[in-house]
Amino acid sequence: MLYWLTAWSDGGDFFNLFRYITFRAGGAFMTSLLFGFMFGLPLINVLRRRQGKGQPIRDDGPEGHFVKAGTPTMGGLLIVGALTTSTLLWARWDNPYVWLVLFVTLSFALIGFADDYAKVSKQTTAGVSGKVRIALGLAIAAIAGYWAAQYHPEGLVNQLAVPVFKDTLINLSFMFIPFAVIVIVGAANAVNLTDGLDGLAIMPVMIAAGTFGIIAYFVGRVDFSESLGLHYVPGSGEIMIFAAGLIGGGLGFLWYNAPPAAVFMGDTGSLALGGALGAIAVATKHEIVLAIVGGLFVVEALSVIIQVFYFKATGKRVFLMAPIHHHYEKKGWAESTIVIRFWIISLILAMIGLATLKVR
Repeated sequence: MLYWLTAWSDGGDFFNLFRYITFRAGGAFMTSLLFGFMFGLPLINVLRRRQGKGQPIRDDGPEGHFVKAGTPTMGGLLIVGALTTSTLLWARWDNPYVWLVLFVTLSFALIGFADDYAKVSKQTTAGVSGKVRIALGLAIAAIAGYWAAQYHPEGLVNQLAVPVFKDTLINLSFMFIPFAVIVIVGAANAVNLTDGLDGLAIMPVMIAAGTFGIIAYFVGRVDFSESLGLHYVPGSGEIMIFAAGLIGGGLGFLWYNAPPAAVFMGDTGSLALGGALGAIAVATKHEIVLAIVGGLFVVEALSVIIQVFYFKATGKRVFLMAPIHHHYEKKGWAESTIVIRFWIISLILAMIGLATLKVR
């Protein structure tokens, strides 16, 4: 919205700054961060009063988690509220990619909110039926995939860009939308599975968001995309503002989610943020790079898939408990050790993902 202040600019004054994505991204970050600090504590107090016993703790979970009983959930409302407010303030409203990622984020946030509400109101870990959640997620992701295909430049429509090989495109044709669905729904559920320890999910999400904010900025500029051998996606640079808002909101949330957590993000946050990362990857034509940058989320999801299939086939377990962060808890690792080491892994993977932009 603030972009329209450029109408007052003659090209050499303060209002001219609003033309620059980098300036507005900085504004979005600060707006989102201040939103988190201002509304974090009041939101937590409201959630405590409304939820009573807080998020139910699994009976079969690690023993150390029972001390967290009574901690409120739905803290994702703080992140989603912060990034939505900052994006609407600082991004261009005539950019389709901004509305695409907001649509996916808010839609998945609603699914997560319904799930969290069912859990705290009934004091059960079951929540909304898994089939219902998946069905809604598939529908939202299909709309997003179709939406993205309508605005991608002609040479990239229904194409899959392969990192490192700058001239390699795979024509997915009618399979592009199903592929986009897998990326978005997969990312949403992978982040959801990762959100099991205080601060574990939010930092890797922020790292991934920062990485894709840079990617979006590069592929949205002709000069950078040509210099780096990237596929140019006009208008995608505005996604950097959304990513900056996500980082600011994430830091505001982490202030209260740092161990011992005063609030959990819940499915409201994890599904929304994972879906957002998937939508950004689809919009910028960097779906494969998401699997690298978000490699931690991939491993967490695979650990659950492997555990389930292996147990059904043999009656035995590969991991002491899945997702894999619980495996290390069972092995005696301190929660803070797991969280910080997983953060380090996420940062390394982000650097590898960024390196694919230069290695061509």
